[in-house]
Amino acid sequence: MLKILISFILLFNLLLSAPELVIGEERVNPGIVFIFEGAIKDHVMPMGMHLPEDQTHIHIEARVNWDEKNIPDGTPPGGFVPYLHMTATVTNQRTGLMTFVDLVPHINLIDNFHYARNITLPGQDGDFYTVDFHIIRPTGIDLALHKDWLDNYGDSLLKDISFSYKDVYFKEICGASRRD
Repeated sequence: MLKILISFILLFNLLLSAPELVIGEERVNPGIVFIFEGAIKDHVMPMGMHLPEDQTHIHIEARVNWDEKNIPDGTPPGGFVPYLHMTATVTNQRTGLMTFVDLVPHINLIDNFHYARNITLPGQDGDFYTVDFHIIRPTGIDLALHKDWLDNYGDSLLKDISFSYKDVYFKEICGASRRD
């Protein structure tokens, strides 16, 4: 029943020309919002670091921004949160085959800065998938912390964290194109 409901919601979104499939939304302290999406594959440069659009199924991404409220002093509401190390594992629920990918910073005119990659699904576009996102906090090489941050929020930007989503259905996103 859940799979039928998910399929109906996705079809409804497609009919409304929704360009992205929201996989999940999370908020973590100190006020960071994660929006995980399966987006329409796109041409991404430089080519030596990214799969060609015509050899992939989707653009898996995470928009990571400061919330609009309950955020640290001096934080730009809605601003991009940089320096995270993020991976995604996409597992085919029918076969158990997996795709693992590092999500790297991108910029476009739709989402602005976000973490993403074009990927090929480990199975058919009509299969159901489990998608796991793993976020590793910035290291001391990536991000220095001032004393006021240390005093109020501790010795890191956030804790390492993972999120898992089951029964993700990418078929409509796979069949879409930014060129339509």
